[in-house]
Amino acid sequence: MTGSELEALIKAGIPDAVVMIRGEGDHFEAEVVSAQFQGCSPVARHQLVYATLGDRMGGEIHALALHAYTPDEWAKNPRIQ
Repeated sequence: MTGSELEALIKAGIPDAVVMIRGEGDHFEAEVVSAQFQGCSPVARHQLVYATLGDRMGGEIHALALHAYTPDEWAKNPRIQ
């Protein structure tokens, strides 16, 4: 799997998402910014992203370090940009 394929999968499931991917092969780091995360716990945010990946988690994607933010969180914290 490539980073661009991973990005496309996440964007297909969360259409408003801004997705930044680092990594290659089966180990990735993703930063995902979406208004859909508003009011969601960190666990719920991760579940939303994992749902876009389906069976690929644990298969094509062995490891995914995931950071999920609302647009407000992203805009207000320059440390995470």
